[in-house]
Amino acid sequence: MPAIRRVNQRTPLAHSATRAAFLLAGAGIVLLATGCESKPAPQQQMGALPVSVVTVQPSDVALNDQWVGTLDGFVNAQIQPQVTGYLIRQDYREGSVVSKGQVLFEIDPRPFQASLDQAKGQVASAEAALGQAQAALKLAEINVTRDTPLAEQKAIAQSQLDQEVQTKAQSEANVAQAKAQIATARAAEETATINLGFTKVRSLISGVAGQAVTQIGNLVSPQTALTSVSQLDPIKVYFSLSDSEYLALISRTGSNDSDLLKNAANVPLTLTLSNGDAYPHKGKIAFVDRQMNQQTGAIRIAAVFPNPNNVLRPGQFGRVSATTQLRRNTITVPQAAVTDVQGMKQVYIVDAGNKAHAVTVQLGSESGNNWIVNSGLAPGSRVIVDNLQKLREGAPVAPHAPAPASATPAEAR
Repeated sequence: MPAIRRVNQRTPLAHSATRAAFLLAGAGIVLLATGCESKPAPQQQMGALPVSVVTVQPSDVALNDQWVGTLDGFVNAQIQPQVTGYLIRQDYREGSVVSKGQVLFEIDPRPFQASLDQAKGQVASAEAALGQAQAALKLAEINVTRDTPLAEQKAIAQSQLDQEVQTKAQSEANVAQAKAQIATARAAEETATINLGFTKVRSLISGVAGQAVTQIGNLVSPQTALTSVSQLDPIKVYFSLSDSEYLALISRTGSNDSDLLKNAANVPLTLTLSNGDAYPHKGKIAFVDRQMNQQTGAIRIAAVFPNPNNVLRPGQFGRVSATTQLRRNTITVPQAAVTDVQGMKQVYIVDAGNKAHAVTVQLGSESGNNWIVNSGLAPGSRVIVDNLQKLREGAPVAPHAPAPASATPAEAR
């Protein structure tokens, strides 16, 4: 029991020492924390915004005009029969290339062959009648020649000679009539021959033949459409210019002559297909309509493009463009750099201190992916082309050159 009392006597002292140690440690931590809070934290500086910039310099800019065009054959021939009859054969493959004079369809020739044979018989009959009339005329001439001196000598009656002269005149008329009948019969024969030839329906041009729209066995006539043939090389592209575009194009050609065909015939035209690919062959203006369409207020123009291998087909659409003006010493900016602020066009430029400043510009025409700047921007200005929504006047920026554009799928191919 005494031992146990001794232990109990030392226990409060041990607890007191331990508590004091913990209090001192806690006080140290509080003093350390208080000391840290008492030092002011350094102010954080905002980083400069990274932006892509382009340096603008004056250059010669080609202005292009662009119009929507519709492709059509250079010559389109609708194939129709020239005689009436039953269609018995189709001699071409639909969609194939045919040549001028090639037989495309055949009509039953038997009625036309019979008509030709009949016409030939009429010619033979008329020729026989002519022979008879000529023989009678020759006999009448002999009688008149023989009896004329006899009548003068009173050896025969004058009435007999008069009758023979009348017979000769009648024979001459019969010969003339027979010759006319021969001409008529020969014309009928020629007509029958032509009609027999028309039973073979031929292509009038070389080109691509379309789908047959009439079936074998149908009764056809000159009003029946059988198919169409289009000459595709070269091919036409029709597009329209408004009145204002037409006048502007006339003035841009640099001539007071209003003959657009003569002034712009040598201007190369570019055709962009519906898939966005540029057609490799250049075209030229071939036709300008004589008047403006009163309903659309536009004038129709036809361009001609080479079409080897008949790649282009009628009915396709494309965009026709041409360089119609060259502006020298002109400043351009990317369209992505322009913002609209309450109807005013602005761009951000970077000053010498790498700070952004907004400037108001007057824009002109489009040139590809750029705008022509008429005023408001000095040569050598560094124009910001991205992060425009994050910019403000005087904001620090970190300019760098734009990243190269990635290749388009067409270029990658």
